[in-house]
Amino acid sequence: MMRAFPLLMLLLLVGCDSMSKKKQADEPTQLIPGDPSAPSQVTPDEAMKIAQEFTRHTWRPFARNILHGKDKAGILVNTPDVTHEPDKERKGWWVPGEMNSGVPYKWGGYDDPASFDLAIANGSAGGDVSSPEKRRADNAAVSSQAAGVDCSGFVSRCLKLPTAHDTSQLPAVCTELASAQELQPGDLLNIPHRHVVLCAGWYDPQHTWIYYYETGGGPDYWKPGLKQAPLDALLALGYKPMRYKGMAHELVPSGKQPREVLTRAVKAAAQVVTNPTIGEP
Repeated sequence: MMRAFPLLMLLLLVGCDSMSKKKQADEPTQLIPGDPSAPSQVTPDEAMKIAQEFTRHTWRPFARNILHGKDKAGILVNTPDVTHEPDKERKGWWVPGEMNSGVPYKWGGYDDPASFDLAIANGSAGGDVSSPEKRRADNAAVSSQAAGVDCSGFVSRCLKLPTAHDTSQLPAVCTELASAQELQPGDLLNIPHRHVVLCAGWYDPQHTWIYYYETGGGPDYWKPGLKQAPLDALLALGYKPMRYKGMAHELVPSGKQPREVLTRAVKAAAQVVTNPTIGEP
């Protein structure tokens, strides 16, 4: 009986150690609150949840939600339905009469899923793709008779901003990071006057590939989605790493990894983009 005592103590110690580690893993990460003077307050989990709501949102459009021509104000609109440039890289995707998943891209759009559904029910065009002509015209090319969300509108919604901030306005409410290696879920990669994506976490401990949400970028240009791409390739395009001032974030010790927000199942569905390009021509 005495010989069994040391073995029993060892088992108890191992069990206690395992329970302690599990408790530490289950404990919520302490986040540093965002700047209270920022337009909104948001956590990485909230930003990722909103992004997923946009990508998973289901809706049923009809033929009346298709528009390839000028709206009543004379603004050219091209909805990203399946009839839009089906043989080209930036082809449309949604099918009238069927359930579709994802809030479509709309130049200058800032709809959330609820306002998008209401607009579609009232006959608005389901999205409006970007083009060089629209980029040159800027706000003058935004149609009030189309519904959806563009890259900066999508990011603005994920940051819970009360108004849309375009890619030239986002830097004013963000802080540029000293290094892209500091990126955490909820941070941004932004090119003013061009495009912005929402960072969603690291693919590998070496920080060579990154997960991100975007709309307006390949391979599915005109719908929001989760993607993974080489960080260096994104930085080579001119993206700058930024953190929204109202975003709560971790204080990550050197050599440690920020907490993962996405589940394995969500990450497994990410599209692999080996050679990323700047979305929205």
